[in-house]
Amino acid sequence: MAKIMVQGTASSVGKSIIVTALCRILKQDGFSVCPFKSQNMSLNSYITLDGKEMGRAQVLQAYAAGIEPQVFMNPILLKPTSDKKCQIIVNGKVYGNSTAMQYHNIKLEFKDMLKKQFEELEKKFDIIVMEGAGSPAEINLRDRDIVNMGMAELIDSPVILVGDIDKGGVFASLAGTMLLLSDVEKKRVKATIINKFRGDLEILKPGLTMLEDIIHIPCVGVVPYFRLELEDEDGAVEFNKKITAPIDVAVIKLPHISNFTDFDALKSEEDVSVRFITTKEEFGNPDLLIIPGTKNTIDDMIALENIGIVDVIKQYSAKGNILGICGGYQMLGNSLYDPSGIEGSLQKTEGMKLLDIDTVFADEKITTRVKARSINIGSASDISYKNEKMNGLHNISIKTYGYEIHMGKCSYGNKAKPLFEIYSRNGERTSTEGEQSSSLDGAINERGNIMGTYIHGVLDGTEFREYIINKLRIKKGMEPKKSKVYESLREKELDKLADLVRDNIDMDSIYKIIGIKRNDKARDS
Repeated sequence: MAKIMVQGTASSVGKSIIVTALCRILKQDGFSVCPFKSQNMSLNSYITLDGKEMGRAQVLQAYAAGIEPQVFMNPILLKPTSDKKCQIIVNGKVYGNSTAMQYHNIKLEFKDMLKKQFEELEKKFDIIVMEGAGSPAEINLRDRDIVNMGMAELIDSPVILVGDIDKGGVFASLAGTMLLLSDVEKKRVKATIINKFRGDLEILKPGLTMLEDIIHIPCVGVVPYFRLELEDEDGAVEFNKKITAPIDVAVIKLPHISNFTDFDALKSEEDVSVRFITTKEEFGNPDLLIIPGTKNTIDDMIALENIGIVDVIKQYSAKGNILGICGGYQMLGNSLYDPSGIEGSLQKTEGMKLLDIDTVFADEKITTRVKARSINIGSASDISYKNEKMNGLHNISIKTYGYEIHMGKCSYGNKAKPLFEIYSRNGERTSTEGEQSSSLDGAINERGNIMGTYIHGVLDGTEFREYIINKLRIKKGMEPKKSKVYESLREKELDKLADLVRDNIDMDSIYKIIGIKRNDKARDS
């Protein structure tokens, strides 16, 4: 069946975004397309409609292909907890925790599963677009590879090799990668693509000819450097540190930060700047402080104490606005207790004591897609929300949606009120409008300026994001605005990506490599 695999000379060369572009182009050309990455290492994960966990890169690729993200697109997900340890997610559920060596020794056990799952995908879709990981030239990993050439060999797939010219040395990296491949592996590589090019293509062309003479593989495209409002691949994300718009949103860049895609929807707000801070000197006076998710809450809480930023946050909390998400929500509480060593060797530490909650880490991992509505927003806020549909109301109900990924459970103290009630989990209603649900999430303080929630993607919901940002606008004397639907903006950006890549690569060559003819539904390119 028709398939193609995109590998790279290194991490962060743009494999993910090239796969995303190909998924959208092939969809536009009338094919049913599915992305696939056998093994992903990432702290950016997502929960599918059936409550299973997968990597975010394949989620964006699924959207590009016009299909709902499903866990078979990323059967193995590795979530690092330290430099040498990780949590292993297999088919969306926790398989166990292991050291790097332990996983290296067992990963061949997954080969049969990966092959069977891929063969099932081939029956359902016209074309499978696969992504490798890191580099195929890691010669110390060759005998146990299940994500690069090992996977390509398992399902007999042709390969395109991508190099990043923006870092320099692209010709050496492409030629060096080919040098380290075995003769059998070299035959799988049908073309190269040079990514992130800035400059005059005429100056580059002689180098392309010389490279082809050296490696005997054609270059089918040079993709220019671009900036689109799409999720960055994990290793390539640029953590901006500058204030670039009137509303200053500061995000603490935790040592084990996870799900930094939670803030992507803020890019749709033209007067909002998102910057990441790592020291108290960088703190400044933000309009909103966000403490994000983390894979190791206790370690990161202690790290913030050690650099002195916790004291700055506490001072800021008297007048500022704070939103904690997942691990960041837990840090805002009184205490963090990990009796079973779920996250690490440290069992207990104090939180910031800005929300009256306590967290205990349990063995069971909660992974759910949720829809929620606020139940205490506006009841004690020192700033009224000037919106015609809510003006003068208290305890206003604002809807949002997202997903939970956590092993901690919070208990409420006397001074904390729940922020949301969840009325849908994994597509099943937990309550109806006007009916109190027993499924509560998050917390808000009495003044209403400090909030926490377990819901990742909480800012994707237009109503909640609009409420939060308009509250900041009003405080600064700015006029409130309607927020845009993030999903619509993402679709437009995906089409822009497809147009850009289509204009700069030879799609006829890509189709020949895939082994399929463009059908009658293909649009003019």
